[in-house]
Amino acid sequence: MTQRTDTEAIEARIAELKLEHRDLDDVIQRLLQTQVIDQLQLQRLKKRKLLVKDQIAMLERQLTPDIPA
Repeated sequence: MTQRTDTEAIEARIAELKLEHRDLDDVIQRLLQTQVIDQLQLQRLKKRKLLVKDQIAMLERQLTPDIPA
């Protein structure tokens, strides 16, 4: 039962991170459409977006069972 709860928790976290990733993408796109672009803010948002993507990938790997060699 603990395995199922862990899986559900990981899946819930992945869903949260995917939502954050989409939100960051929207913010970045809106920022790029403004007349004056804050390069530092843009760089920080892109870095955060990459970090979120890496976290999603790590969690998805935890859900994939290991294949014996």
